[in-house]
Amino acid sequence: MQNPFIDQIAEELSLTAQQVTATAALIAEGGTVPFIARYRKEQTGELDEVQITSIRDRLQQLADLANRRESIKKSLDERGLLTDELKTKIAEAKTLAKLEDIYLPFRPKRRTKAMIARERGLEPLATHIFENQNANDTAEQALSYVDAEKEVADANAALEGARHIIAEWISDDADVREKLRKLFWEQGILSSEAFPGKEVDGAKYSDYFEWKEPIKNAPSHRVLAIRRGEKEGFLFHRILPEEEAGISIIEKQFLNGRGSAADEVKKAISDAYKRLLSPSMETEVRIQAKKKADAAAIQVFADNARELLLASPLGQKRTMAVDPGFRTGCKTVILDAQGKLLFNHVLFCTGGTGQVERAAVEAKALIEKYKIEAIAIGNGTAGRETETFFRGLGLPANIIIVSVNESGASIYSASEAARDEFPDQDLTVRGAVSIGRRLMDPLAELVKIDPKSIGVGQYQHDVDQFALKRTLDDTVISSVNKVGVEVNTASKQLLSYVSGLNESIAGNIIAHRQENGPFKSRKELTKVSRLGPKAFEQCAGFLRIRDAAHPLDQSGVHPERYALVEQMAGDVGCKVEDLTKDGGARSKINLQDYVSEGVGLPTLRDIMEELAKPGRDPRKQFEAFAFAEGVDKPSDLTLGMKLPGIVTNVTAFGAFVDVGVHQDGLVHISQLADKFVDDPNKVVKVGDKVQVTVTEIDLQRNRIALSMKKQPEIGGKKERTGSPKGPGGKPKNGQRGERRSSNNDFGSNWFDAALKK
Repeated sequence: MQNPFIDQIAEELSLTAQQVTATAALIAEGGTVPFIARYRKEQTGELDEVQITSIRDRLQQLADLANRRESIKKSLDERGLLTDELKTKIAEAKTLAKLEDIYLPFRPKRRTKAMIARERGLEPLATHIFENQNANDTAEQALSYVDAEKEVADANAALEGARHIIAEWISDDADVREKLRKLFWEQGILSSEAFPGKEVDGAKYSDYFEWKEPIKNAPSHRVLAIRRGEKEGFLFHRILPEEEAGISIIEKQFLNGRGSAADEVKKAISDAYKRLLSPSMETEVRIQAKKKADAAAIQVFADNARELLLASPLGQKRTMAVDPGFRTGCKTVILDAQGKLLFNHVLFCTGGTGQVERAAVEAKALIEKYKIEAIAIGNGTAGRETETFFRGLGLPANIIIVSVNESGASIYSASEAARDEFPDQDLTVRGAVSIGRRLMDPLAELVKIDPKSIGVGQYQHDVDQFALKRTLDDTVISSVNKVGVEVNTASKQLLSYVSGLNESIAGNIIAHRQENGPFKSRKELTKVSRLGPKAFEQCAGFLRIRDAAHPLDQSGVHPERYALVEQMAGDVGCKVEDLTKDGGARSKINLQDYVSEGVGLPTLRDIMEELAKPGRDPRKQFEAFAFAEGVDKPSDLTLGMKLPGIVTNVTAFGAFVDVGVHQDGLVHISQLADKFVDDPNKVVKVGDKVQVTVTEIDLQRNRIALSMKKQPEIGGKKERTGSPKGPGGKPKNGQRGERRSSNNDFGSNWFDAALKK
């Protein structure tokens, strides 16, 4: 039976019904997004991961809607309220909001003013007034309902009760709610003010003490900043259209006479709008604005996380990793080329003269003894000073010295994964190991940390946590499977993100590896406990086995296509191994000869690409980077100074850049290029190495404004227009403590001058 949502999803996503049907079927069979995108291109019409994820999520959303539809029908049926007309309306409702509007009049409610009026016998009066709006006998009609026992003291009380009933009818009308919902979103104005008496304490939100803008145009960071200010008790905000516009919509639908009865209906309309509909619609639009802001912020987070996860790896190098510190010294570890801990020691690289001299001797001895090829230095407290120490040792030029972003290293060092890996080592040793491994292979190390802790978020604590987790998990899974995983060296955390695997099966793979030695072929994976045929199908193509007997076991070619590749090799008179080394042999293959019902050109082209570079890492080649010498703290900066930097975070309003002074500077969106930029992600990515100019410095608040323009204005003298302050507030990485955070999780006005541009 075909999924009932296929046509709707196809229309919404501008895809063919066949593509959606095939994708839905593959998902239902247990297919993962990476597997479907990589190995089932013929079935889906070459849909990418984003499209497949959209289909997956929309299928779930529509299934939830269908479940709610059935729940409502059941509730109505049990109470004898389900008519054929209601069945039709419920079946035709395309959104949850519309469905709830239909159900609203029948939803069990707390005791309302309208209910009380009905209990007093005033519904017939309300009906008369509502249906006879040209009548002028409302006062006389109302007198007949005066009843002391029912607490209807006089005609005015009767009319008031009738208006309450009419107001509820209006409020429960699905059509008017739909029209008002649109009005509130299209014409609603987001306004915020300071909470009385909180102006001084909430000074960081001062930009929003008198703020107004259309809600439909309000950027994500501003909505979240205002909501945070309200949550902290410094602001309150409203989202409302002009009152007259809302009342006018209702009057057009329900006001149809000129008698005294119409006057009562008009009063009821005003009451319905102000007391019932406006608060309800404002709540809805606040929720809608929050969802929209969450989605944008989560996407920014996911994009940044992907760039960080896919950062260039140094590769397998014998590494000295240093977790810097002043008072307690620099925890130093030695890692072999595979990242195994060999030795740990404390070097006092930033102490007194005697300590530094001794540290220099010890460091050189360790470097020589272990034939160190790279030195990774955490960028937290004392990071620049420690880097200066090592650069001053006169080491051979072939030894790379790199400052490594250590965001989240402290979280890893205290985690269960770190305790399992290094049960006999303290937190400082584990943290130093993480810094070194992060240089060697960022992806393999960062997957051990909650993605929210890797330092590239924007309001991650304010957005929907379930949506954030799902999106970040998708991002990590996509990144891991894009690169591929060496099964004989991968950690349990890394393996658990491979398509088709989970934490339990990943643990079984590790256990099998420990008991039986390294895997010699992909086929051996089928011997792992609980790794059944479906899991093998999903994971095999993403797992690599270096130096395997079968040359394709270290490539991205799926085992289900080995026979096809072997046929290709036989047809051109060579071995499979020759196809991976000899471009001439590959050039003899005519792909059209191998097209079949199950294999098309997309898969064949992928196979040829893999044969040309079996097991090659798709990430960019590592490039060493060094900050400007002698510029170690904000006070070393001068206006107009040009510096190299690394992008640490990209937001909707600009990018944050580390220039090596223990405080990231902001390149506002207006300063990213000499041309207009509507999206910072089009210009920079997390990890990019850039050249910036210092345009403003605020030493008191430890804030820096930077520009990537060729000839920027210095000192903020030129008046600028454009987006007002973004999320502002002091970023959490404003103070470098034991660990330096780069998550830029802002308050209300990060850098006044920069964000006003």
